[in-house]
Amino acid sequence: MDARQLKIEAARAALAHVSDGIRLGIGTGTTAEEFVRLLAAKVATGFRVLGVATSERTAALCNELGVPLSTLDETPQLDLTIDGADELDPALTLIKGGGGALLREKIVAVASARMIVIADQTKMVGTLGRFPLPIEVNRFGLKATEIAIAEAASGLGLSGAVTLRVTDRQPFVTDGGHFILDASFGRIPDTRALSNALHAIPGVVEHGLFIGLADMAIIAGDGGIETVHAAR
Repeated sequence: MDARQLKIEAARAALAHVSDGIRLGIGTGTTAEEFVRLLAAKVATGFRVLGVATSERTAALCNELGVPLSTLDETPQLDLTIDGADELDPALTLIKGGGGALLREKIVAVASARMIVIADQTKMVGTLGRFPLPIEVNRFGLKATEIAIAEAASGLGLSGAVTLRVTDRQPFVTDGGHFILDASFGRIPDTRALSNALHAIPGVVEHGLFIGLADMAIIAGDGGIETVHAAR
């Protein structure tokens, strides 16, 4: 199967965990979009769902396909979030934010009773860090924040380029109005220590390490679907 078909199969398997009448966090990214398309087809048959989108991009797709949406203010407690990941390790610690929605994705995940990650087999790694870590930052003091991130990483034995994300020759702006720094640290052996160090920097709004949030991952590969449960 090609990459898109693997994403569709992971999304299809996740849909089996979505019950009628559910309050559902809906993720961002190419795999999450395949899930939205499958969910919309089910909604068209009378299936009831109330979604909260993790990005304006996802909200636009849901509106286009007829998936009913609420907001997190109107529906602050969710039953389940289904979202993709840029990387995940065997403990179901994630790197997210490749699509630029990590802040809202994390807020929605924390507001949910459960989180299921959907991904293809290429996203599973032994140790996180092959994918650059997205860090959402305040525009004010950008250079000072960049230096502080590099110093915090160095204190943990990490190094690598910290690069402002740019699209069409302009800084990428998140739905929250922030910038993103992509940190190419390589292997991150202690994700908790890095998380704490980044959160201690005032200019850091949020980072793309999702620790202890995913309950289950549905991984699609050439050999079929693999389900991985988080140890609790």
